[in-house]
Amino acid sequence: MSRPPAEPTARTGLRELKKQRTRRAIRRAAYRLFGEQGYDATRVDQIAEAAEVSTSTVFRYFPTKEDIVLTDEDDPVLEAALRARPAGEPPLTALREALRETVRTVYASPEWVAEVEQRMRLVRSVPAVRARLDESMAATGDLLAEVLAARTGRSPDELELRVFIGATLGALREVLMHWVARGLRDDLMSLLDRAMDVLEHDLAD
Repeated sequence: MSRPPAEPTARTGLRELKKQRTRRAIRRAAYRLFGEQGYDATRVDQIAEAAEVSTSTVFRYFPTKEDIVLTDEDDPVLEAALRARPAGEPPLTALREALRETVRTVYASPEWVAEVEQRMRLVRSVPAVRARLDESMAATGDLLAEVLAARTGRSPDELELRVFIGATLGALREVLMHWVARGLRDDLMSLLDRAMDVLEHDLAD
């Protein structure tokens, strides 16, 4: 198969970069307004105005206001990290290390930490955001199921695989909730390791 020409590839890369910048501008504007006037009082048209885009552009990138809170760039990082793990590695070890790599990559920036803090506070306090989180995590679970099914030879729909993924993602959510509830005082990586240890060893000391 012939290699595609460089120019369209470059244009595709520029388009994706522009989309990322637009998504981030909308999220930054939304978080600022949520902090100033509260989640329920903030309208999507106000977010659009603050981000200097149209309301239709906001909805093109985020179908609901809850999605502005919950949509991020974590999944591609997590997927790439998991695919890069050694083929013979046990699933829990591979997923633990992929999560560690994602935390190192995504939460290294103070801007991302501030967004995660506000996101998890909204998850705790706004029922609509909390409900939408379940749908968002289900999509992440589907992604992980495909990768782990390929690694293990199992079916993506196998109950045991889905339980394993659900437990791991649930652990990650609890880690982030605990971290935010304690004012970010704890080391996030240490909390993640503690959670993964529970999955590996149960509640044994």
